Amino acid sequence: MSEDINNTPNNGEELENIIILNDEDGNEVRFEFLDLIDYENEEYVVLLPTDEDDNDEVVILKVEDVEGNPEMETYVSVDDEDTLNEVFEIFKEKFKDEFNFIDEED
Repeated sequence: MSEDINNTPNNGEELENIIILNDEDGNEVRFEFLDLIDYENEEYVVLLPTDEDDNDEVVILKVEDVEGNPEMETYVSVDDEDTLNEVFEIFKEKFKDEFNFIDEED
């Protein structure tokens, strides 16, 4: 099952809370920060790609501290499908009035 959201346009306003990350090829990718979720003593960020082609699917990444630098953090992919689903369910509950969520079967 794939979970998508429809985000209504922000009427041309400049997006706030933009995070720029590097993909596996070193390319910069821009995301809108949507939320920080605590789940099982870990933190996860929920991001929305700002690229118009990917504007309906969120990205969930685990937050990890950078060793030796407590003021920095890094975001890593989550391989556990159950964890991703649980974090997304928490996000959906928190934002049920702000987004239209669409459930798609594989």
